[in-house]
Amino acid sequence: MLNAVVIIFSAILGATLIWAILELPVSNHIHLSEQVLIQLDASGVRHPTTAVLLNFRGFDTLLEVMVLLLALLGVLDQTKKCRTNNLSINILLTQPYLQVLLWSARVLVPMMILVAGYLLGVGEYQPGGAFQAAAVLAAAGVLLNLSGLLRSWREPSWRLRVGFISGLLLFLLIAAITLFLSPGVLLQYPITLAGMFILIIEVGLTLSLGLILAGFFLLLSDEVNNMEADE
Repeated sequence: MLNAVVIIFSAILGATLIWAILELPVSNHIHLSEQVLIQLDASGVRHPTTAVLLNFRGFDTLLEVMVLLLALLGVLDQTKKCRTNNLSINILLTQPYLQVLLWSARVLVPMMILVAGYLLGVGEYQPGGAFQAAAVLAAAGVLLNLSGLLRSWREPSWRLRVGFISGLLLFLLIAAITLFLSPGVLLQYPITLAGMFILIIEVGLTLSLGLILAGFFLLLSDEVNNMEADE
């Protein structure tokens, strides 16, 4: 019964979103790119995508981060319910395959960290930024786990939990500061501080989103192993 309700609600929500998109006036988004470029000097960055995500539509990005965090909390809740026993096994790998993974992790992970730092840094003036950098960090975590150098997160420590929410908390702090500087206006940065605020948000989101994205794999990997063992 519950599944049917969820399916019906999701279908109605999807249809409503499609209808809302189709009803948008075409003229409203023909010149959006031009408007972004006109306001780019006041955004604090030099790339239009970063300007839109973290300045002009910063509230949308804040909500996206909340959605990811809520999804991770849902994964944590479900994995706790599934752990009716403490069965935990490691994937048995053949020696050559394991050696390849170990070599790949030791060589590639430091490079991936450098790439993540590069993507974070260049996001101001070319494609890149926090989300891309976080995805690379998450991939590094998955590679470390597959190679056996990083254990799965059966019960995340308090440090990890702080890491999960640190980016969102930093984002909310900047939002509160903007409300203080411009009462009644959320996430509207002063021109002189916009670049610094965006950089602070991006650094926090890179670390936090990297942990969250990696967490979807590292929290569920033990459950997959358990299901394979049961079979």
